[in-house]
Order: sequence, then C-alpha cells, then structure tokens
Amino acid sequence: MHIQFLWTKHPLLFHRKFRGVAFVLFALLFFPSIMRSQTVTSPVSSSTNTSNLPLIPIPREIKTGVVLPLDHGISISAYDSIPQDTFAVEDLLNTLKEREVTAREDSKGEIKIVLMRETTKEAAEILSRRHIEFSPVMHNEGYVVVTEGKTTYDIAATGAGIYYGAQTIKQLIIGRGADASLHGVVIRDWPAMKYRGLSDDLSRGPIPTLAFQKHQVRVLSEYKMNIYSPYFEVSLAYKDNPLPAPPGGAMTRADVEELVRYARQYHVTIVPDQEAFGHLHHALMFETYSPLAETPHGSALAPGQPGSIQLIQQWFAEIAAMFPSPFIHIGADEVNELGSGQSKESVAREGAAKVYIEFLIKIHNMLEPLHKRLLFWGDIAMNDPGLVKTLPKDMIAVAWEYGPHPEGFDKWLQPYVDAGIETWVSPGINDWSRVYPNNYEGLLNIQGFVSDGQRVGSTGVLNTVWNTDEDDEGLFNNDWYGVIFGAAAGWQAGTSSIPQFENSYGQVFHGDMTGKINQAQLELTAAQLAFRKASFVHGAMTDIFWTDPWSEQGQIVSAKLLPMAHEIRQHAERAIVLAEEAKASGPLREPNAIDAMELAARRIDFMAYKFQAAQEIVNAYDLAYKTQNGKRNAGSPLFHVDYFYIDLINGYGLLHDMYQQAWLQENRPYSLHDVMVRYDLHTEMWMRRSTQFNDAKAHFLQTHLLPKPEEIGLPPLTTSPSTEHNSSPSS
Repeated sequence: MHIQFLWTKHPLLFHRKFRGVAFVLFALLFFPSIMRSQTVTSPVSSSTNTSNLPLIPIPREIKTGVVLPLDHGISISAYDSIPQDTFAVEDLLNTLKEREVTAREDSKGEIKIVLMRETTKEAAEILSRRHIEFSPVMHNEGYVVVTEGKTTYDIAATGAGIYYGAQTIKQLIIGRGADASLHGVVIRDWPAMKYRGLSDDLSRGPIPTLAFQKHQVRVLSEYKMNIYSPYFEVSLAYKDNPLPAPPGGAMTRADVEELVRYARQYHVTIVPDQEAFGHLHHALMFETYSPLAETPHGSALAPGQPGSIQLIQQWFAEIAAMFPSPFIHIGADEVNELGSGQSKESVAREGAAKVYIEFLIKIHNMLEPLHKRLLFWGDIAMNDPGLVKTLPKDMIAVAWEYGPHPEGFDKWLQPYVDAGIETWVSPGINDWSRVYPNNYEGLLNIQGFVSDGQRVGSTGVLNTVWNTDEDDEGLFNNDWYGVIFGAAAGWQAGTSSIPQFENSYGQVFHGDMTGKINQAQLELTAAQLAFRKASFVHGAMTDIFWTDPWSEQGQIVSAKLLPMAHEIRQHAERAIVLAEEAKASGPLREPNAIDAMELAARRIDFMAYKFQAAQEIVNAYDLAYKTQNGKRNAGSPLFHVDYFYIDLINGYGLLHDMYQQAWLQENRPYSLHDVMVRYDLHTEMWMRRSTQFNDAKAHFLQTHLLPKPEEIGLPPLTTSPSTEHNSSPSS
C-alpha cells in the first residue's frame, strides 16, 4: 500500500491532533527499518517499467534485455568528435577504470558503447528500426539508451542529454573487474523539472574544500542534477567589502572561477545565494556595517537605510562578475527583526508585509542592469497574496518548507502561482541540528513537496542541506541519502517511491551488492523513530548528544530517553555491524560517506549509553549512601562502577578523533575547533567527576562515610529505578 493512498483515503489520520500518532504508525507500516522486508513498487506514476534494476533516477520508460559479460572489456566511443560528447566518453572510461573494468576509447571491441547525436543518419535509423520516438519534450536533456546485439547506443540531441544517458549506462554496469556485466535495455527518458538543484549551506562553518565541492558537483551530475547553489552569509570573499569574510573560511574569487569552470563540463550551473536582507549578523556585528542593521549588531538590514541598498549593489555586482549563472539568489528569508528597530515606524504605518515586499522590489530594480533573474525565499511574501501580485514577474519564488505535510504543500505555492510568478520548490533533508539526518521526515518532505510542485507547474526543485544551523557540526557526507532522493524526485514525474529508493541506494551509490548498506540506513531511520517514541519529535538531536545527564535539563531528558535507550542502541549498533559487513564484502564506492554514517551511528549509540551509564552511577551511589551507617561493606556497590566513568571518557575521546577525521575529509580547518572543544570539555568534565568519585571511595575506606552526591558532581538522590541493560525496553 502506498503512503499517499492512505493520506487520500484516511485524511482523519493526519488531522493535526492525530499526526504524531500517525507518524509512528506509518513508521511501523512503511519503513522496513523496523525489521520488515519491502517490495519494490512502481517508482513513478508515468513510467513504463518492466525492470527491477536498481536505477536512480528511474527512467520514464525502460525495458530490459540481454546481460552482456564484460570479462573481455568494453569499447567506448563518440560518433562525432563533439567536445561535450568526448568528455562524456572520458567520464565513462574513468568510472569503469575505478571499477577495474577493462575499457578503451575506440569502436573496435566486441562489446561497445556508442554515443551519438539524434540528428545523425545512423541514430535516425536505429530509432526508426526500434520504433522509438525522440519527441520534442526530450530535446534539451532527454536521451535514448538502446542495446542492439552487443552494442549499446546513447542517443540524444544535446551534450547534456548524451551525458545523462551515459550516467544511466554507468548504473547498468553491475559488478567489478572481470565479474562486471552490462544490462541491455531500451530506455526513453527525460526530466520532469527543468531545474534540479541543491542549496549547500556555507554560511558559517563547516566550509567545504574546493576539492570536495568539485566532488559534490560531479556526484550531483551523476544523478542528473544541474544546479549547485552555495548559500552565503559572509563566506564569499568580496574585493570591495573584505571585512566580514573570515580568513580561511570563505570562497575566494579564484575558488569560484575554478568551480564554475569545473562544473560547466558536468552540465552543472553554480547559482550563488547571498543573503540580502536577514541572516546577516556575522556582517552586521562589525562597526563598519552596524549603522545598516535593523537592531544594533543584529541580523537584518534596515530597509530604510540608503547604505543597505548600496551594500547589496556592491555585493551583487561582484557576484555577477564571478558567476555566469543566469540566476542569482538574494535569500531574504526569516527577516524576524523587521519592525523592531529602524523600520519600526514604517512597519507600524504600512505593515511588515508591504515594507518587506517594497524592499524586494527595490533590490530587484537596483540589480536589473545585471541581467540576472532573481530567486528569493518565499516564506514571508506568501503571507500576503495581494501584495505578492506587485512583485516583478521575472522574479522566482523559492517556496520552502521542511516538514511532511500529508495535506499537501499548496499553501506555500499557490500565492505565487495565482500571481503569475514562477516557483521552485525547496524541501530539506532534515539534517540541521541532528546527529544524523532524520531521513524518515526528510524523504516524506521531499516526496510530497516535489510532487505537489510538479502538479502546480513549478519549474525547479532546490533541495537543501543546513550543516551549519545552530550547532555548526553537520557533515555533508551524512547528507547523500536525502540529496540523492531529491535528485530522483526532481527528475522523475509524479510521486517518487520511497521504498524503491531505499532498495536501490546502496547498490547504485556505493556499489554494495549485499543490501547491507540499505539496511544500515534503515536501522538509523529506526533509531530516529525510537527517539520519536521517547517524545523527541525530531529524532537524535545534537543538543541531546551534548546534554549533561546530571544537569537539570539532563534529568528531564534522561527520564524520557532511558525507557527507549535499549531500542535506540540496538538499531545504531546493528547499523555499525551492517556497514562493516558490507565493507568486508569488497571495495565500495564513496567510502568516506560510509565512515561518516558509522560515526553517526556510534554517536547515537553513545548518546543513549551516556544516559544509561550516568544513571547506573547514580543508582550505585544511591544504594551505598542509603546503607552506609558506618558499615564497611556498604561501599561495595561503588567498586564496580569505575568502568562507567572510563567508558564516558574514552567514548568522547574516540568520537573526538573520528569526528575530526571525518570533518577534514570534506572541510577546511576553519571552525573545526568550535566543535572539537566541546569534546574536550566533556572529556574533562567526566575525568574530573571520575577523580571526585575515586576520592569519595578512598574517603569511605578510611571513614566508612560518603559525601553528599552533589559534592562529587552527582545530582541529588532520587528514587529512580535501576536501568538494567538487558531489560526489555518500555515503549
């Protein structure tokens, strides 16, 4: 049964009052992470698919044929020497080399792949012979892949189409080395949405290295995404305004030029997103810019200040010179301070919506000579549909919302549709302030929002990651699951199947033929759902990871978390084991992403164990303290708990080293210290408490008396029951 079917047939289940219960129900029903197998369902509503091949995205039309063994290698060639096509050949050859498949650039082999333009006589003959229509809708990015005998043809009208056909062929090659084989097919495919992109948060830190950004672009293109949008607050270095950009923590003009050049060959456009209204505290904190702030050293520009529009003009003039993209994103979301400072009188007189929209129009008019189409976040203007109609019609509203909404996403889109303004949808992978993305909520959000966007005519999808939100410790290598599903949803027509994606991801992205990476991902989803059952609605949050179990807040968290700790830890530990077993089965692709996933699983396991161990210490001290009365043997409960302290000290130390390594695999050193110091402080805290505890034991041996628990860092004694590790978890 499909999730959307239940939403349609049983809307009462998703009434606001019942939504929390409904999410748990659907987790049990539809996520095989709860130890249940799945069946692959029809992935896209408009496809003709006679294949169970794991492909991401799923082509519109696909029929499978013979399987061709590649033990004697394969020849790859472009019919014409068009640079874009020869690049696609080179890219395909490099992929096969990485997979240890013998491949050469010629047309002489027994098994061949030939890339050719749809306008050639030979392509026309193949299409006619196989009764395949290359329709006008396929022109820009569509392709045909067809196998005849031992030759597979990639036919398209453009370089982008040729490249995307070659990416599908990569996925049709299964296995490594002499064991590899090519699945013969007939495929006819084209995208549902014209613009398919990712907004990558570079606002504060972590800031990716240029090498990792190139890797991001390359991988995005493999899943047929054509936009990479770095999100800036102060992390783009400006010549005329150099003060805000932190040294070592910003993209330079040279970085931009190299990334733009590199991305072009992969048919990816770099679309800059520079905040031009709110989210600018890290610039406005400087005295130089403080007169432009709505509130002193705040986060929003004052729209009535002439200097605000002048600063925007300076920024975007440089942006336009650096980025050849036809689009520029001006941000303008969450301007929460509007009306609380310099604009207070104008907002009181005209209303916040009018002041906001008039400033957007002013920005548009100021930047019009740059000949760029302006994107803006749609969360504020949507609230006044009447004023939305006054916006320039060449602007593009990027509607964003990050939660699952079974009732639909029209609320975020319809004000712009009614005003005749082009829309892109912007879901999120639910990674902000999480130890690991909450893929349960993230995939549902992407699935629903993109489907609704297609229905109302949105031309693009801009999926989002927010690794620097609040905690600044997110790792992009943990984000690929939601990113790749977003790529599939934007290319595929209709409602993309979550179960199909879950069954395909491990093999397609990592080359894992065992299915264990798929199951490891689902175990982590199950762990997130166990947090939900413990009343942590958004899953394994980083603030829980850093919460001291003996603090006042920690005691509240502990009461909710301990009943589910056993279940959480079992799912996390199972994910670690599955990932290790998958790695042992043979070389896997994207090993850094697997390492990051294992790190997240260990952090989730540790955060639950931290509360268990802390409670065990409290319980042991409670028992000893209540029975001491000068009795020598009353201290016996204390002599087996040293290892709890050791576990916590060693746990933070191990995760410190693993996290630092994972960070540096993708990011610049800038702002790493901000995270690592937290590991150091928590390690020091438990070492200090361990010393206090040992001092208390030594004191007891001499006096048969114990100090009060708060004197050695413990919370005041309670009547909390002991939590046995082997007990059944309460739900």
